[in-house]
This record gives sequence, C-alpha cells and structure tokens, in this order.
Amino acid sequence: MIKINNSMARTFLLLKQGLIGEHRFKGKQGAFDYIKQAGCIQFDPVDVCGKNAELTLQSRVKDFRKEHLSDLLYTDRKLFDYPDKMLSIIPTEYWPYFERFREAAREHLKSHPEIEKHIKKIRAHIKETGAICSSDIELEGSTAWWSSINWSTGGNMLRSVLEQMYSSGDLIVHHKKGTRRFYDITERHIPGKLLNVPEPLPDDYTHQKWRVLRRIGAVGLIRNRPSHAFLGIRDLSIDIRKRIFSELLEEGSVSCLTITGMKPDIKDRFYYQSKDEHLVKEVLNGFKPAPRCELIAPLDPFMWDRKLIETIFGFQYTWEIYTPPGKRKYGAYVLPMIFGEDFIGRVEAICERKSKSLIVKNIWYEEGIKRGKKIDNAVSACLKRFALFNDCPNLVLPN
Repeated sequence: MIKINNSMARTFLLLKQGLIGEHRFKGKQGAFDYIKQAGCIQFDPVDVCGKNAELTLQSRVKDFRKEHLSDLLYTDRKLFDYPDKMLSIIPTEYWPYFERFREAAREHLKSHPEIEKHIKKIRAHIKETGAICSSDIELEGSTAWWSSINWSTGGNMLRSVLEQMYSSGDLIVHHKKGTRRFYDITERHIPGKLLNVPEPLPDDYTHQKWRVLRRIGAVGLIRNRPSHAFLGIRDLSIDIRKRIFSELLEEGSVSCLTITGMKPDIKDRFYYQSKDEHLVKEVLNGFKPAPRCELIAPLDPFMWDRKLIETIFGFQYTWEIYTPPGKRKYGAYVLPMIFGEDFIGRVEAICERKSKSLIVKNIWYEEGIKRGKKIDNAVSACLKRFALFNDCPNLVLPN
C-alpha cells in the first residue's frame, strides 16, 4: 500500500487536473484533450461570468477562448451534448457507449402516442428546412413528458417532441443561441462509422463499471463511498459500487493509496487510475510544481466530490445558486480560487456585456491565508486573465 502525505495528495490531484505548474493543456486541442481525460464535463446554461463548461476549461487550458468549445461541438463535431454526469459535453468517439440510453428513450416513447404522432412530421420538416428550436413552429396539444435527465418540458408539445428525438438519438444539438438549443438530424453530423457501431458493452453492470472508471479518472483521486461524482450512473447501489471497485483493483485498472498526517486521522483508501502512477511517483520523489492562481467552476470535475475536497484541502464549498438569497453565506455564483496547493478564497464576479466590464463584487479570503505581494500579484493576474476570457477589457475590483 502506497502512503503519501496530505501535501503530496494535493499536488497529485492538482497535477492530474492540470491546475498547477506549467500548463499541460493548450488552445483548442488542449480543451479537447482535457475533456477526453475527464470523460465528460458538465454543461449548465447559467452565464454570469461564463458558462460552467467554459469556466472548467479556462482554469486549466492556456489561451482558451469560448469559441474553442463551440467549434469542437458544432463545427469539428469532436464533442456532443448528452446526459452523462447530468447535462454533459462528451467526446464524440463515445457515442456508441450511450446507445442503451437512446434505446431506453425509444421504449419511453411507446407510452407517449401524443408525441409519437408528430415525429415523422418534425423529422421531415427539419430535413427540408434545417435545424429548428422549440419556438419555431406550433404543434397542437400538450404533454407532461419528462426528459432523460428528469426535467419537464412544461407542456410545450414541440419541445417535448424535440427532446424525445434528441434523447433517442434521432436529433443532435446543432448549435445554441444563449440557452436555446437548435436541433438537426443526427446522421448529418455523426459519422456513420460511429452511428452504426453496436453497443460496445454487453450488459448494464459492465456499463456501470465503465462509467465508474471514467469518474475516478475525472476526479483523480476518490474513495469507495457515496459521492456526487457518481451522479447519473443509474442503479449504482452500494453493493454494486463495492463490487466494481474490487474488480477494477483486481484487474489493475485502478490502484489505491492512503494519506498520512491528516487531522483527524483518515484511514480510508483513496483510488486512482493506474495509468496515473507516474504522477504518484513524481510527488513521492518530491516534485513541487510552480503555483498558479485559478478560478474553479462550480461544477468542475475537480469539485464533483466536495467531501473529498473538504477532507484533503480543508475547503468547504456550496454552490448557492439555488439557496434563497437571505440564507446565502457568500453569493449566488461564487467561484473557488486556488493558489498552489491551497484554496485561498472565493470570488463573485459578474460580466456586464454592454459595458464590456467584469465586475468583481466580492473576494473572500479563507481564514488563515496570509496575504502578501506574492498572493496579491497572483490574484491580480488571475482576475485580469479572467476578464479577458470574458471579452471584458474593463476590470472593476471591489473597494
């Protein structure tokens, strides 16, 4: 059993995530490489100072621009939108692995004849006119249909039809305008060599196992415990999860270690993908990469297991966007801020697009952080980069 101390564990996680030292991920290709490493990144439509997926990439991809992600999705088609860790952005090469979910959506359609009767008409319309959104045409009737990730379409019949066809793989997101999605025929955009590949995994258990392994790689280091990192993996009971971890360890797909010097003392095993063994060796050999100051997305893979973050980094984080204003401790859209091995604070920033200004409303530094020239300069440079990422030449700091 490998043993590392807490500082080494932090360095390992940050190296794995590309959040410390020299940038491993650069430009548009770097954005794709990181998403492939993570397996998926979460999409959320809220745009206060960048959408969650964009925020995830800007913190670790040097020279990342928002159009890089849009190009990878809707021009290069190297990525596609689909539920995985909730709403997600996924490498297109994984298209065949989600066939069981598309098939489940087709079965779901059988209980909604009011939707099914419109599908041929909508498909023909899209083939003739191109991509459409849920407000382009009117369809008679309404339905209480729910999508594959359990949100209601609110009775809008066209939206229900489009979401059903998207869930079953007949349609794909062609592009987005703000929060509005436009759908097109899937075979126009996904190569036939992927569309015609049968489901690669033989059963639900093997599929769960594949997804758990991906989530371990996305987080970097994780315990065999209930975790938000496993959200979206259907029917993952405690017994199944334990069996999966045991088999992955026996097969050599994952390795485990313990962390010493924790307060309180933590006896847990922490699991990581065995292909990351070189990073473990680097930290064991005393490698100390140069610190970077970065702002972290609320739904970043690094933050998927917030109990793990609290255990290793001593940092408690709650995304307060759904917390009533009077009960918020910080703000609705607050980003954790790291410097080197530490979470040093939180930043609340708003992008005012008319004036092209990034307004930093508040910076809360963590208790015990000793500010000085080094930290202040790093934070200042980070906020300037963040303003430029948001196409804001004006940066307004709190008094």
